[in-house]
Amino acid sequence: MKFLRFYILYRLQIIIALIVLGVLSHFYLDPVTAWLCYSFAIISLVLYFMMGTMRLVQEAVTDGDVDKAMFYLNKIKFPRLLFKPIRSGYYMLQSNLSMASNDLDKAEANIRKSLKIKSKITGDMEGSNLMQLGFIELKKGNTKQARLHLMEAVKAGIPDKDSLAAAHLQLCNIEAQRLQYRIAKQHFKKAKDLKPKNDEILSQLKSMEKQIARMPG
Repeated sequence: MKFLRFYILYRLQIIIALIVLGVLSHFYLDPVTAWLCYSFAIISLVLYFMMGTMRLVQEAVTDGDVDKAMFYLNKIKFPRLLFKPIRSGYYMLQSNLSMASNDLDKAEANIRKSLKIKSKITGDMEGSNLMQLGFIELKKGNTKQARLHLMEAVKAGIPDKDSLAAAHLQLCNIEAQRLQYRIAKQHFKKAKDLKPKNDEILSQLKSMEKQIARMPG
């Protein structure tokens, strides 16, 4: 794992070293070693542009190290050249990190870039992207747009049960504000039936349950 991390982080330097080694091998009449060096250099160059440091970014996000995640993200200089599913994930992570720093305009711009990427492999990300856009609109105070995006997200499909439950809870809150109590209760039931495991969502469910009990209809 340490070797892989080193290879990903210093891939560009390794490419240069492989090319230099290939040239030296040619100079010393060792064409086999030279072409092996060139081949590895080409493969590494393709990986550098099409995958970047996204594996390291995801590891940092999983570990909860936002600063390290940003450091690895900034290593990606040509995001438009990333493989489509990886590019979509890149923009989604950029959006998440921008939300964490409360830069909502940048968060929205990045999640919209992710939404524009059409790929069969990223098909199940559409719902997650729309949910993210809905949460951003909520933070901006655009409740009407947030409601529309969250409804689209649920319809498109959100693969993670905790995230889907969070979307239904937000819709429950919005419908309650609109005095649409019957619809609010439906969203609450759907969120509860998903049996989420996230502590924050469970806390929200517990708090919302008291409000649901007081709602008419």
